[in-house]
Amino acid sequence: MEPSQLLALMPFAVASGVSLAAAAPDEVVGSLPWAPERCTAGGLMHGGALMTLADSVGAVCAFLNLPRGATTSTVSSTTSLVRGVRSGTAHAVARPAHVGRSFLLVEVEVTDDDGRLVARTTQTQAVLGG
Repeated sequence: MEPSQLLALMPFAVASGVSLAAAAPDEVVGSLPWAPERCTAGGLMHGGALMTLADSVGAVCAFLNLPRGATTSTVSSTTSLVRGVRSGTAHAVARPAHVGRSFLLVEVEVTDDDGRLVARTTQTQAVLGG
């Protein structure tokens, strides 16, 4: 499935401005451009917007690692925000840390245009059915 088709499965991500550049079981790459409507006080990209980016690429990564016929749901998501994004684009890379029969663990790193760490998210995704 193409990245645009995968993203279309998540209307909230599309409405939020998330885009996917690449999607494979071992790595999903996405981005979210800075925009005033995605900001909090002081012109910083809102943490919720950054978490939406991380959750979206993480969910696609989990989906691509599911057994045939299964679905997934986020069980937990922990994000550490370490730097603000004042302009440009936030870039996210999701990789599976553990692919099990009941749970998947996905790690997402969000960086700015200069490659500096903005946030790190760890997600636990349940494997449902399959």
